[in-house]
Amino acid sequence: MTVLDTRPLYPLERQALLGLLASLDAADWAKPTVCPGWDVHDVTAHILNDYLRRISGSRDGHPGAVFADDETLPAYLARTNEEFVRAARQCSPRTMIDLLAHLGPQLDAVWADTDLTGPAQLDVSWAGPGESPAWLDIARDYTEFWVHQQQIRDAVSRPGADEPALLHPVLAAFAHALPHALRDQDRQAGTTVLVEITGPAGGRWVCLRDDTAWRLAETNDGEPAATVVMDQDTAWRLATRGITVAEARRRAELRGDAELTTAATTWLAIVA
Repeated sequence: MTVLDTRPLYPLERQALLGLLASLDAADWAKPTVCPGWDVHDVTAHILNDYLRRISGSRDGHPGAVFADDETLPAYLARTNEEFVRAARQCSPRTMIDLLAHLGPQLDAVWADTDLTGPAQLDVSWAGPGESPAWLDIARDYTEFWVHQQQIRDAVSRPGADEPALLHPVLAAFAHALPHALRDQDRQAGTTVLVEITGPAGGRWVCLRDDTAWRLAETNDGEPAATVVMDQDTAWRLATRGITVAEARRRAELRGDAELTTAATTWLAIVA
């Protein structure tokens, strides 16, 4: 599996975020986002929560909030995220910007001390069961910060931070969720599914069925059994449910085995 090192992108994504937040007026901070019930202030608070939780857990070994009885991971995250966001409504935008700027380099230092090929601090559940490598864990957090920034930009009509250098690694990380999307499709070993994402930040990813499971392949030597083609904006929004599966399929070009294209377009790279 090719290592994707997103660590150098954290300061670049953060610089764009801080510049965006500093430019917002009071009305902008109150604008609703695609996240149900959250405005721009709330999404910013959620980013801050992710910074704090990662530094506290990965650097300091702090266990954080405990799971309630019989609580699933999605329910736990929904609850604890909402608790933090509600509390952070006491914070001014300026205070949150200051905290993000202060904590950002500390988070970068955590990643700089991490062995990319070692085990993840937090396994990436949307990439399937089993142990995740550290580089995918780090890339997962990068994608989350990038997506939340885009949600804020959408809310305030300020496009940006979507140049290929920042967006392509998001799509490359999300591609690791594609085999999991195909997990229930039993096919002959050697069967492949091609996902082609168009646009300057796009690329081509091949899922190969081996004797027991689907996996990302380095190359595609034969004709794929199914092909999904979609543009880069559709791809990241589908993977994070910024648009519905039905809307993504409407925008995409689907060829070949219909069961495989249907499964591939359930692509999901968030915990839900």
